[in-house]
Amino acid sequence: MTSLTEFFNLHEDDTLKGITHKNNIIKRNIIAFMAINGECTLSELTKELHISVPTMTKLVQELVDENIVMNLGKEETPGGRRPNVFGLASSAIYFAGVSVGRDNMYFLITDLQNNIIKEDMISFDLQDRPQCMEHIVSNIENFIENCGIDRGKILGLGVCMTGRVNPDTGRSYKYFTTSENSLRDILEERIGIRVLLENDTRARCYAEYTCGKSKDESNVLYLHMGRGVAIGIVVDGKLYYGKSGFAGEFGHIPFFDNEIICSCGKKGCLETEVSGIAIEQKMQHLIESGVNTILKEKYANKETIHIDDIIAAAKNDDNLSIELIEEAGEKVGKAVAFLINTFNPETVIVGGNMAAAGDYIMLPLKSATNKYSLNLVYKDTKFRLSKMNENANAWGVAMLIRNKVIGL
Repeated sequence: MTSLTEFFNLHEDDTLKGITHKNNIIKRNIIAFMAINGECTLSELTKELHISVPTMTKLVQELVDENIVMNLGKEETPGGRRPNVFGLASSAIYFAGVSVGRDNMYFLITDLQNNIIKEDMISFDLQDRPQCMEHIVSNIENFIENCGIDRGKILGLGVCMTGRVNPDTGRSYKYFTTSENSLRDILEERIGIRVLLENDTRARCYAEYTCGKSKDESNVLYLHMGRGVAIGIVVDGKLYYGKSGFAGEFGHIPFFDNEIICSCGKKGCLETEVSGIAIEQKMQHLIESGVNTILKEKYANKETIHIDDIIAAAKNDDNLSIELIEEAGEKVGKAVAFLINTFNPETVIVGGNMAAAGDYIMLPLKSATNKYSLNLVYKDTKFRLSKMNENANAWGVAMLIRNKVIGL
């Protein structure tokens, strides 16, 4: 019998064209159909996949015997012969998702139906050095070995990280760029599991879209406001990548006429005024100039002031923190007006560290967007804060590798 790994690595255009190969392709299409539509009958499968009843009956039974599909018994009908209902067996196949952040790594395991089975998080210092790569590999290995899932059932590993990433080539253009081999290929060789490398904002955008969407949403913008600024774009229900996988670098629009050098090397980028890092730097400069804030003591003790500290201070009625967050909200809202005029989305989701600021960020953002966008477009766009927690990046990239493996 074909192993699970071999089974899910089959392609329509493989040189092997025997009956077994064709049947395995059909079986994978059955799994993909059930992943999208849920439980179904043999009649529904034959109609949708255009396969004969005898062939469909045989292949579904093989999937039941392989513990990938479950026979759920008879379907309740008003009368006549009751058909059997089939659905995916969650415990047959698993996927791993890993988010490599600037200061932590988040790990999780999902089943075929995107349920989280196991998750963990560790502190981590992301640096563009060979030693850091070794730590990434060893941390992933340690999680997989101790997650309680048979390694042979984990058919894909999704890894997401900040910066420009091309999922097709598997390369990061910010970290670990000196090797001739792509980061994806390095991880696949070292860990021995099929790998998808993805940008962290797109991974989180997909989690937001998949797990938090309403039924009528198929065009969504996810605005990530963390220490940097970026967007994820969903068009007609699919992530938009652009030609090289770099779509979404919203934070590097030259929006301001200032002399602040951005991390990209250019001046005046949106990030230089509204990112978490920009707000942190403004807070530091204002404290040094004598402006009062409850964070003054923290700075005097030579402790690092993080954007999360500023948000917490705002919620504690610190005027300076409130002003800095509201100022960022107003400025980014003007830029969001450009986005919704261009894309006319159903929903704009605001996530990242700054989402924790709630109305302090959302009210000025929406007010500025309303002011600078077309009225008809603004009225047609819903705004909401992220519903996800810190596992969203890893969850999103686990979903994406699942889709790639089962052929969605």
